[in-house]
Amino acid sequence: MITCRGTALMTIMILVSVNEGRSIPDPYQRELMLQEEASQQVGGRVELSAAEQRLDSFLRKLKEQEMVASPFPPAMHFFRAKPHIQKSPVFKVLQKMPKGAVLHVHSSALASVDWLVMNVTYRPHCYICFTWSGSVKFLFSTQRPFPQWGCSSWSLLEQLRATISDIPAFDKSLMRNLTLWTEDPDVAYPNQDTVWERFEQTFIAISGLISYAPVFKDYLYQGLQQLYDDNILYLELRAGLSMTYMLDGRVRDREWSLQTYKNITEQFRLEHPDFIGIRIIVTVHRELSLSQVKQTISDTIELQKRYPEIIAGFDLVGREDTGKSIWYFREALSVPTEVKANLSYFFHAGETDLDGTDVDRNVLDALLFNTTRIGHGFALAHHPLAKELSRKRGVPLEVCPISNQVLKLVSDLRNHPAAVLMSEGHPMVVSSDDPTLFGTTGLSYDFYEAFVGIGGLSANVGTLKELALNSIRYSSLSAAVKNKATAIWKQKWDKFILENS
Repeated sequence: MITCRGTALMTIMILVSVNEGRSIPDPYQRELMLQEEASQQVGGRVELSAAEQRLDSFLRKLKEQEMVASPFPPAMHFFRAKPHIQKSPVFKVLQKMPKGAVLHVHSSALASVDWLVMNVTYRPHCYICFTWSGSVKFLFSTQRPFPQWGCSSWSLLEQLRATISDIPAFDKSLMRNLTLWTEDPDVAYPNQDTVWERFEQTFIAISGLISYAPVFKDYLYQGLQQLYDDNILYLELRAGLSMTYMLDGRVRDREWSLQTYKNITEQFRLEHPDFIGIRIIVTVHRELSLSQVKQTISDTIELQKRYPEIIAGFDLVGREDTGKSIWYFREALSVPTEVKANLSYFFHAGETDLDGTDVDRNVLDALLFNTTRIGHGFALAHHPLAKELSRKRGVPLEVCPISNQVLKLVSDLRNHPAAVLMSEGHPMVVSSDDPTLFGTTGLSYDFYEAFVGIGGLSANVGTLKELALNSIRYSSLSAAVKNKATAIWKQKWDKFILENS
């Protein structure tokens, strides 16, 4: 059977062959080619209502104005572009848009840095240490913590602030220690090694705050609230399920963390009935040993049996360029098959520009192990077979534009490999990765970069609609819950279109 797309392509091929030798091609032929190419992009086959078409025309005019203006935000480092994006009329529309779900975000970078500093560090018993490496560490304790490696002296923040004349400046300096933000990112981070070192240090600094059990609960709720405020209705969170601690030094285990995720989400849903919920992708750092990863996978299988509604699957995290490859862990990753367990994988793969290396081949190995989605997939465009397999299997990329730019994979987002994939209609979703560390919340900033920078003028309201629906379609939710989420999203989308067209 010949599809509509196949018929159009055949018509174009016939016209091209008929046109051979002519000096001026047939305008009808050209129009057919333009229509066929436009139909292949993400959202290219989405039929738009009259109201959606009006919004599309409006957004196109706004984008055209931004593209000829200087500076053009997607061509700049995000830290410089952020104030320009905040003034963008396109961004203001995207903030109001129902975005569906966020499928790639890490538990240690969920809530805003402002809340961490202005709320959490003002709580009683919060100690700070200025480390030998120039970063900071935090710990809640009833008494001064013992000296640790890199931390010879701890100060109670309440007492320290009492000795400081310019507290707002001090708080801003704390915020800078909990993000990668800097006024001159090119000087501060001359290469990937430098920015990744800072990246890892920042996670350590944040962990001392959010692994304190009372903060952990409030932090999760605050993260959900900020996502909800950005018109997101569902979250899949990558979490290491690290143990949390109490003020007296007692430690809470993984079971407690999972139960807390469940309880806080239920509480949030009671107060926000149109929020679908949260599921956890259990993670382990790729620098660990084979036996440690094997044990974590076995533990995750057991946890999933007890918490099937909240455990979505498993992933390896950490810098791919310096960590162990997916293929290195093949023995551990085969455990679910050996024990006949149905554990889904959501691999970070291809978050690299090291073309042709073992690291670069992670995208192939991720598909070999039947990954459900590909985290980042920056290198996928270099692998035609992997690209074809992911497309045929419906394995989407979790595209995180700001993360890829800040971590120095691409400087101008118009040159992001996802631009080609988007033009080909490759399955993808937009996500935010580590919003705390980049000075953002929610998903609007990444949607702006994807819509204006990566998608360019070709991206339209159909693109936005398909990307939002993809986030539900490619989630780990059951078919019934996907239908429910889609119905809720559609109601919000129709209202958004009505109010903005």
